[in-house]
Amino acid sequence: MPPDSDGSPWRAPVVVAGIPATPAGASPRGAAHTRRMTAYDVIVLAGGAAKRLGGADKPGVRVGGRALLDRVLAACDGAARTVVVGDRRPTARPVLWTREVPQGGGPLAALGAGLRLTSADHVLVLSADLPFLGPGTVDALLAAAAQPGREGALCTDPDGRDQPLVAAYRVEPLRRELALIATEHGNLAGLPLRLLTEELDLARVDAGPDAAFDCDTWDDIAAARARIREHGAVLDEWITSVKNELGIDLDVDTGVLLDLARDAAHGVARPAAPLTTFLVGYAAARASAGASPDEAAAAVAEASRKATALALRWEAEAAESAETAESAKSAESAKSAGQGGDTAGGAKPDTGREGTGTP
Repeated sequence: MPPDSDGSPWRAPVVVAGIPATPAGASPRGAAHTRRMTAYDVIVLAGGAAKRLGGADKPGVRVGGRALLDRVLAACDGAARTVVVGDRRPTARPVLWTREVPQGGGPLAALGAGLRLTSADHVLVLSADLPFLGPGTVDALLAAAAQPGREGALCTDPDGRDQPLVAAYRVEPLRRELALIATEHGNLAGLPLRLLTEELDLARVDAGPDAAFDCDTWDDIAAARARIREHGAVLDEWITSVKNELGIDLDVDTGVLLDLARDAAHGVARPAAPLTTFLVGYAAARASAGASPDEAAAAVAEASRKATALALRWEAEAAESAETAESAKSAESAKSAGQGGDTAGGAKPDTGREGTGTP
């Protein structure tokens, strides 16, 4: 095979299935398929040394219960093919793995290695340390990169600085410029990204203060963790983390389940809340075996509806029983009070004068 554009020998891709396992390169399930009109691949750069983190495994650091890499992968789950340039590790969904040559050769070398495994006309290029990257930013980048005459689009941070690792590029001009840079400098190792971005006609996307927030230091990681809690998104983050941990591809109305838990706790007993939601999940699983995610979500909703109705009936029966008991208690109290009154005021006192002839 021919050498890569950076002059390094071609290396066969390594395919590692994530959880749940699906064929490598296959499109994952979910709404992302219909959400984006531009077909794209994604390259995630995850091979940095993380010197400012003391050499820690930055892609594996957890924020909001999920590894940073998995958070990035979730934002671009509509990609036709996902390439991660870095050391292999378990991931939340299937990816292709590769490494730059030499390892630690910098972002341009990593980009060149990842680009070798892509086939779409557009490629999303991301670092692996973006805790707040979301599908909206991905959509905006792809739309901007697809504009006539543009060769790509990148995010800018709140200070107006370009973020070339939160970007979407047209593949043809990207390959062209990488080849020219490699020819001029001998290879891509150790070269800055600006050598690439300065030569491309790029749109700028202001995606807000969070989209390009990256975690370079432990202070950044602490700030990201705190921000999730400050924004009141703890429950959503927890649900997402649990689904990822269990390999569940299912979107359900958490409000319905929370209402069910509340009704079970109030109408039956507090321990009934977790037990009821477990039974609802079990019933939905039985009813939707082999079904699509949408059908499974509908099964959860139907089981929740039935359980909620039952909890409300229990609550109504308990209220009726309490009302009946209170009425009976009141009636008994009234009866007791009446009997006491007859004894105190209705009986004639014994004066000792009857039958004595005393005037």
